[in-house]
Amino acid sequence: MSIDVNNESGTEVDERAILDIARYALARMRIHPLSELSVIVVDEDAMEQLHIQWMDLPGPTDVMSFPMDELRPPSKDEEEPPQGLLGDIVLCPEVAKKQGEDAPTQHSMDEELQLLTVHGVLHLLGYDHEEPDEKAEMFGLQAAIVDGWRGENGVTGPSPAPTVS
Repeated sequence: MSIDVNNESGTEVDERAILDIARYALARMRIHPLSELSVIVVDEDAMEQLHIQWMDLPGPTDVMSFPMDELRPPSKDEEEPPQGLLGDIVLCPEVAKKQGEDAPTQHSMDEELQLLTVHGVLHLLGYDHEEPDEKAEMFGLQAAIVDGWRGENGVTGPSPAPTVS
């Protein structure tokens, strides 16, 4: 798996954890091991520009995903996953910091960035959360991946992953 993390934000973030949880998420979703992903960390101004340009929405957001080859997880265990370019995930640590502080778990910026990385990976793989059933599926996968990664890495404390009831 080729995953590049490029921090252009000027904010110190745990790039190793972002890389590691992205790799874990892609393996868990059975994405071809030679597929490629790019994660870019930007400041609020750059994220706001992307948000306006691509979503026509004001203000910065937490994460944006830009799929390339529209890869999808194999639907059956015996299917061989296709190889390709997953695309780009763009993260904003300033927004992540605020979201983490405002969350019921009051988790760190880095924990929020890990959650957002998984969220971005799932969007690249075609998952969405517009409809209640889509949201339940995507957030369930998101929590399973984040909590699985945290468990394998000995991370303790409440999960930053929100649940959908």
